[in-house]
Amino acid sequence: MAVESLAEVLQDPQDSAPEISVVMPCLNEAETLPVCIEKLQRTFRDHGVRGEVIVADNGSSDESVAIARRLGARVISVIAKGYGSALMGGIAAARGTYVVMGDADDSYDFTAVPAFLEQLRQGFDLVMGNRFQGGIEPNAMPPLHKYLGNPVLTLIGRLFFNAPCGDFHCGLRGFRKDAYERMGLRTTGMEFATEMIVKATLLNMRISEIPTTLSVDGRSRPPHLRTWRDGWRHLRFMLLYSPRWLFLYPGALLIVAGAITGVWLLAGPRAIGNVTFDVDTLLYAAMAILLGFQAVSFATFTKVFAISEGLLPEDPRLTWFFRFITLEVGLVVGGALMAIGLVATLYAVRVWGAHDFGALDPAQMLRVVIPAALSITLGFQIILSSFFLSVLGLRRRLAA
Repeated sequence: MAVESLAEVLQDPQDSAPEISVVMPCLNEAETLPVCIEKLQRTFRDHGVRGEVIVADNGSSDESVAIARRLGARVISVIAKGYGSALMGGIAAARGTYVVMGDADDSYDFTAVPAFLEQLRQGFDLVMGNRFQGGIEPNAMPPLHKYLGNPVLTLIGRLFFNAPCGDFHCGLRGFRKDAYERMGLRTTGMEFATEMIVKATLLNMRISEIPTTLSVDGRSRPPHLRTWRDGWRHLRFMLLYSPRWLFLYPGALLIVAGAITGVWLLAGPRAIGNVTFDVDTLLYAAMAILLGFQAVSFATFTKVFAISEGLLPEDPRLTWFFRFITLEVGLVVGGALMAIGLVATLYAVRVWGAHDFGALDPAQMLRVVIPAALSITLGFQIILSSFFLSVLGLRRRLAA
């Protein structure tokens, strides 16, 4: 019999819809798929749960599809490659009010599904498993993942997004299907797991965590996970989804450091011990201010664009910011800075003229020329940024 298509599944009416759907992404898991399906079906029977098992097949060339169908699981064929793609296809076909996802390699304990279901029934939108609390069997997780990869990426996720999860990459998790649909997940690879937590946190969903175990998987082949490639994809996603950490905070730090250094050096050379700082340091301070402003502007552009595209929820702080920082304010501030820079430039030219346009003391004149050039450049950038933000804001208003 042919594999069910997503369209066929969605059109197939059911007299008794399941309460919970368990979705397993599958790519050549014939060795372990039977025990996973049988364990789930036995768990459903033992706890009186109306559940269904969905195998989201991602192009298996072994007997996975035939095994799944023979054991009574629903098979959804997902053409688009990737862990996230397979899960999205399977979850879209799920008929249950609640969904639990887990790998088909027999490393997760599917007898814990009722514990997830109990939390979901209590009103939680996302219920995460935590392998570090439940226990990790020896050799079940590579040391690099156990002691570096997972803890570090989880720490970054908690820091960047204030997510209440201690194991960002646990593949056994449950959620309300309507909450999942609100998340609007888009990533197709392993970072799908991170995106789910980030979106749930940003949308202020109710999140809980329960201890789960991790066993040595039953496959004789290597896992699909690629340590450095997939680790980078998780980190890259978190950086791109948190422009304040990638651009805003570093940019603000550059602006503050550059401004303090510049003011400190305007009056003349400064010495700290045997080290003397002069106009060359002043030039780098000006550069730091410009680079910092570029980073802060880019953080703002990224945030506004992400909200406009539905990648991030509305941010009340940004809405408040735009009530006061308008195009007109940007034009006034930018124009004022440019005017100050032009006045300083004219003063420098006047001094130069007073010396018959001959040689001048570089250290003295650069203390005028560098701030003048900085004011003109920064003012012009503020004007351009104000226009661009206004365009982004117009797009948001039209979309609304």
